[in-house]
Amino acid sequence: MQLKTLNTEKRNRASSGLDAMSALQIATTMNREDAAVPRAIKKALPQIAAGINLIARQLSRGGRLIYVGTGTSGRIGALDAAEVPPTFGLPAETVQFVMAGGEPALARAAEANEDDARLGRRDMAVKKPGRKDVVIGLAASGRTPYTIAALQFARRKGTATIAVVCNLGSELARHAQLAIEVDVGPEVLAGSTRLKSGTAQKLICNMLSTGAMARLGYVYDNLMVNLRPKNTKLFERGISIIQNIAGVNRTDAVHALELAEGQVPLAILMLKTSVAPQEAERRLRRAGGIVRKALGD
Repeated sequence: MQLKTLNTEKRNRASSGLDAMSALQIATTMNREDAAVPRAIKKALPQIAAGINLIARQLSRGGRLIYVGTGTSGRIGALDAAEVPPTFGLPAETVQFVMAGGEPALARAAEANEDDARLGRRDMAVKKPGRKDVVIGLAASGRTPYTIAALQFARRKGTATIAVVCNLGSELARHAQLAIEVDVGPEVLAGSTRLKSGTAQKLICNMLSTGAMARLGYVYDNLMVNLRPKNTKLFERGISIIQNIAGVNRTDAVHALELAEGQVPLAILMLKTSVAPQEAERRLRRAGGIVRKALGD
């Protein structure tokens, strides 16, 4: 596929004369174009829902979620891989990322590596993907050799695979078990896929990971019950969550969290069921750490 034929590479008529616009005109044009992203994603909601279920299924089997990509796409995957475990109380190894250029490329571009299919296979091989895992390949163009090769390698190992692309009919999608393709149209700055394409990928990753965690029971209602209060902000958030669910005052919430040694789910269970920490811990363990299940809701 020739790059110039991709929608993400075409010139956007709406932003013609961008360099001659005032600051307000630039902001207005970009804001108007950005509004097209949620509309494009809406058309792919059935595929995103299928992705949520697929990720939840694989993680419930003890598998891992592994993002792979290059450039902006790789950094978006890495961002989710870094933020999902602490948000939902998961071990860091549960959500990982593979990126062309490795961790140094998070801060400094490594564009040459994007064309290296051999490197994509090698980097994915290091993760030893298996039948319990799920790999999400992110590529705005859908033609990145590194990402395609990495996804192909994972699929040959029996790993579940998802492609997230911002063009229709992409090569990456053809190599994935499930394809999520959204057509966000030409970028305000032609070819700069860190703009609308990057926004679309970030929104989709948010849906996939948060949706899977909700399906697995790592949240209670719409609250982050599995957060770990490692700083002042998180401690206060944990207290608020305990108060919301258990219907207690701040003093009782703080006391329960202290007895639970900082474990928000344990504090909630103690307050809601009036049991000692040891019994609450036993119930939570028997429920696989799922608060709703432990409470019998």
